[in-house]
Amino acid sequence: MAHKKGQGSTRNGRDSASQRLGIKATHGEFVTAGSILVRQRGTKWHPAKNVGRGKDDTLFALEEGVVSYTKSKKTYVSILPVA
Repeated sequence: MAHKKGQGSTRNGRDSASQRLGIKATHGEFVTAGSILVRQRGTKWHPAKNVGRGKDDTLFALEEGVVSYTKSKKTYVSILPVA
């Protein structure tokens, strides 16, 4: 009896699911309170006005409004409320 399988081996095929990180709401997009703006590992993007940060560094909207990204030394994400 053969101790190797024919064709391709079925011992492969184990891989973890992707984490779906990145920007979820772009500049100028209207979002509601609680919406996820950015999923990240570490702080590539930083929270500014009306944006909260979760324990896994996820940025989310605290108020409804328009998303704004500004860049100085760091990239900040803020929510501009609609009047």
